[in-house]
Amino acid sequence: MRSPVDVIVTSGEPAAFAAKQATKAIPIVAIEFAVDPVKGGLVTSLGRPEGNLTGIAIDGAELWQKRLSVLRVIAPKIVRMAVLWNRANSGNESCVEEIKAAALAMGLQVNAFDVSDAKTLDSALTKIAKEPPDALALCWDSVTLTHTKAITDFALKLRLPTVAAVREYVQGGGLLSIGTSLPAQRRRTAHYVNRILKGAKPADLPIEQMGNPDLVINVGTAKTLGLARALLM
Repeated sequence: MRSPVDVIVTSGEPAAFAAKQATKAIPIVAIEFAVDPVKGGLVTSLGRPEGNLTGIAIDGAELWQKRLSVLRVIAPKIVRMAVLWNRANSGNESCVEEIKAAALAMGLQVNAFDVSDAKTLDSALTKIAKEPPDALALCWDSVTLTHTKAITDFALKLRLPTVAAVREYVQGGGLLSIGTSLPAQRRRTAHYVNRILKGAKPADLPIEQMGNPDLVINVGTAKTLGLARALLM
């Protein structure tokens, strides 16, 4: 704001809320939400976001139900699941709720572990190792994304299939994801920035929902876990 800049681009709910609280004048393009921005309280409407914020959201309707259903097909013996999430991330609250609701409908037991940094992540993984579940779900957050390699190495050591929202976790060694592509969102962000720099107001730019989620499976991880045969069925 002191610079000043012409537009602010944010990644994730915490950054979007911080930017919105900091300024009502500088246009904000918010992307990479882990939750519907209306449900998260960031805007009142996707079609008319009002104020100085617009951006791109994921069409996440029932995606955790789809993710767990696919995981159950690949690894049908799953009964107990651990979840890594960050309580400080408002989007992760919805993530945990959606996982628990989907798991309940499928007869799965869920134990959630709050991780906010490397220290709490190490503590959570130590607790999980003492009573290993059958699978591990990752809520999309900068903490879990930054430490993807450590998490997936841990999961492979305990032979736990992992499921996440975006392909970056799978590229880091996780088993599967169903969700949008972060690079695709970032490329689309340029469209919003360009329109704003040419004079468009954020309030007149509807928040776009990216649909057509991709199913991504790490075949190498599936082979390591002994689940490759299920992929051919």
